[in-house]
Amino acid sequence: MSEPTATHVDAESNSVQVLPASFYPSRLSHASHRRREDGIRALLPLESRPGLISLLVGKPNSETFPITSMQFNIRDTASPNGEATMQLTEEELNDGLQYTFTNGLPALREWLFGLQERLHGRRKGEGWTITIGAGSQDMIFKGVNALINPGDAVLIEAPVYAGTLTIFHTLDAEMIEVETDGHGVCSHSMREILENWPPSKPKPKLFYTVPYGSNPTGSTATLERRLEVLALSREHDFFILEDDPYYNLYFGPANRPPSYFELERDLPEVGRVLRFDSLSKIMSSGLRVGFASGPEAILRVMDLHSQAVNLQASSFSQMIALKVLSAWGYDGFTAHTARVAQFYREKRDVFEAAMQRHLAGLAEWTSPEAGMFFWFKLLGMEGDSEYIIRTTALERGVLALPGAAFYPNPRKTAYVRASFSLLPEDQVNEALRRLREVIVEVRKANKRG
Repeated sequence: MSEPTATHVDAESNSVQVLPASFYPSRLSHASHRRREDGIRALLPLESRPGLISLLVGKPNSETFPITSMQFNIRDTASPNGEATMQLTEEELNDGLQYTFTNGLPALREWLFGLQERLHGRRKGEGWTITIGAGSQDMIFKGVNALINPGDAVLIEAPVYAGTLTIFHTLDAEMIEVETDGHGVCSHSMREILENWPPSKPKPKLFYTVPYGSNPTGSTATLERRLEVLALSREHDFFILEDDPYYNLYFGPANRPPSYFELERDLPEVGRVLRFDSLSKIMSSGLRVGFASGPEAILRVMDLHSQAVNLQASSFSQMIALKVLSAWGYDGFTAHTARVAQFYREKRDVFEAAMQRHLAGLAEWTSPEAGMFFWFKLLGMEGDSEYIIRTTALERGVLALPGAAFYPNPRKTAYVRASFSLLPEDQVNEALRRLREVIVEVRKANKRG
């Protein structure tokens, strides 16, 4: 059977070759094909038709809502007192307290379309869309479920964000580890895996990656490796799930590589990258606002999933986010994220200075270029950090995460993940002093044994 031919899309004179809708059905999961649209929500957009009197939805009457006004302050460096006051209008408050569309508040989606054009050069009308969820984890769960059947093979960089592993475990996916190093995913390793894949076995359907400030390693994939992964996705027909919560927490070299989402636009065909963004790290984790950008056929299935599970992400959280983002504008957003990145750069530097003081010679690490984590290897620990971190270190009053939690398949590892996002300098110093004592004591005991 011949592959569907990419269709030409002219987004205001910018030429893009987009994979057609017929490309996707055979690549969606069985569950995706069984999803059906909510009959009520299917008609919800019609309520905005001028002159229409709607008897459709059982929306609660706003006159019964106990919240009648909303005012809050945001940090504002241009203001004399460092703050600016936000006031939701009556219309904004009513929209925020009411049901909205499954894919999100229309005004917020429009703002995010503009953001993706500014950050990644992807313009509306180029065969992709946006849907908003209850954090990017919600979006990732639905994206994976849109594509994967139980037992399917998937490529996953290792080590990798532990929260995503539970999704693949639940689907009983066969997780094929692709090694990483200080420069991100080892694309040559991925090529070797795929070129030696058993001919009788279906190839992996997707590759999951955290390309900037990878959780847990802090590494950022180089441009060369990203381009090779994109080439492999076309050669071997798999989707790239780009989980990028630390994109705006980048504090590495100025010539940072573009996202997969941006790089894809220059390929002969567009439509294999599904991108996940989050406001958690740059605005508020408690708002639970994340969004996915990618092929309309996949996001449509994700929206059907939402209709069956939670109807939509919180309208109220979306409205608060929209109010702040609209007040900032794109220039203000860029300035804010630059300040956030600088904040975490300083946190990283404080933490690394303490590591040099206390762990030099006892551990080795690569300085992270983004995010909020150090990934370091304990030396002389016989290849396993599990016991020393979960038991001995905890007893001494310091808590970190053993590296084994970040591998798709069980193993021993001498690596440890430590977060530098919260602690003040004195607590960082004390935590690493305690950890040093534990490591020295265990190493002595090992030598005696």
